[in-house]
Amino acid sequence: MSALPRAREWLARRGRFEFVVTVALVIALTAAVGALLLLPRSGLRAVPTVTPVDSAPPAHADPQVPDLRRVMSSYGPVVAQQVSGDDGRLSLVFGHPYQRGDVDQLAREVGPAVTAVSQVWGSDWAHEAVVAVASSSSEFAALTHATGPVSTEVAAASVADPFVRGSEPTGQRIVFAADAGHRLGADGMRETLRHELTHIAARAVTVDGSPQWVLEGFAEYCGHRGDHDSFSRVAPTVTARARAGQLPAGLPADSAFVPAPGNDAALAYEQAWSANAFVADRFGEADLVELYRRLATGPQDDAALDRGLRDTLGIGRTDFVTAWQGWVKARATA
Repeated sequence: MSALPRAREWLARRGRFEFVVTVALVIALTAAVGALLLLPRSGLRAVPTVTPVDSAPPAHADPQVPDLRRVMSSYGPVVAQQVSGDDGRLSLVFGHPYQRGDVDQLAREVGPAVTAVSQVWGSDWAHEAVVAVASSSSEFAALTHATGPVSTEVAAASVADPFVRGSEPTGQRIVFAADAGHRLGADGMRETLRHELTHIAARAVTVDGSPQWVLEGFAEYCGHRGDHDSFSRVAPTVTARARAGQLPAGLPADSAFVPAPGNDAALAYEQAWSANAFVADRFGEADLVELYRRLATGPQDDAALDRGLRDTLGIGRTDFVTAWQGWVKARATA
């Protein structure tokens, strides 16, 4: 046999071999793709979407978002989580890459927090939140518009920028301090988020200068509501004092809430929480909300406070304080 016929025969055999291999590969790949498509959905875990710092915010996002991103990016790269509520309202949580743990936790908590606040306050608010985790005390000050030193006791704050969207207050955000996650833990972060979100929900009817025991106490009540914590856990200082025979002499003054040397701000917050928890327990949450709406209208002297309590709860200031003291004593010594 000459060399030419042998070459032709060899090429023909090689062509048939390559054709068989190609068909086998196509069949194998088709089977693999089909198997993947038939996998149960439960076997595929969704990965939360992280919005890059340079991406444009959604069209319906809060108008403060572009400026918030700009300020935060001056302190380092920014990560964000977008959380869509059942009603389609969008909440946003911002932070920096090394704070991903806090950002993810707040993103998980913001939906339940909106629901929890709405259960007490009602539906007449935006039902969305913008939350930021600062990287330092200077960034916290920049995000909260603080003009002086920020107390190290402050773990979070809510602040409003002058934006308007229809009849709803906008430009409001919650800012957590850089070490808030470490200081507060998971429970504390959840309670603080709900506390600050309550301020945002009630902002449309809240007038500056209103009694702090009303504003902060109501937010504390919403923050702890549903946790099933004991009285002593929520108000340890009030509990210790009550067991020693030292009941609150009266409702805490506004100055008592200021973190300052010689001031026990934690005690003031505990007393304010207990006063609001007392109202919810004795009169119901609907009356507690009505009391807030009545007393959050600006400064209240003793006469105005007395009228507000009588109109909403049916008892005057003196009787209110006496009943509150008895309620505190019963729970602190139980």
